[in-house]
Amino acid sequence: QVQLVESGGGLVQAGGSLRLSCVVTRSGFRIDAMDWYRQGSGEQREFVAGVSSAGVELYADSVKGRFTISRDNARNTVYLQMNSLKPEDTGVYFCKVQANRADYWGRGTQVTVSS
Repeated sequence: QVQLVESGGGLVQAGGSLRLSCVVTRSGFRIDAMDWYRQGSGEQREFVAGVSSAGVELYADSVKGRFTISRDNARNTVYLQMNSLKPEDTGVYFCKVQANRADYWGRGTQVTVSS
């Protein structure tokens, strides 16, 4: 069974940086797309960034130029480097992967950006 564990969240001042990690364990399957989503308090979960198995990256307009997604296939890990953070980036960040034609989600890591 696929399991995802996110880490790297925390409290940071506006303008600061954080790096999130998501490790996929117990896969046994080829991992296709790896994505990051976030959900603010009282808001719907939204797409932040994704990277395909071929390394093609996609970003939400709100984070373009500030966030960078990357993956290490040997370690089954996806990263999200977040720079120039803004208070509106606050939320729970979730990792999602596609493997064996199914979607798997992590439990999330809290990111709080103070003004």
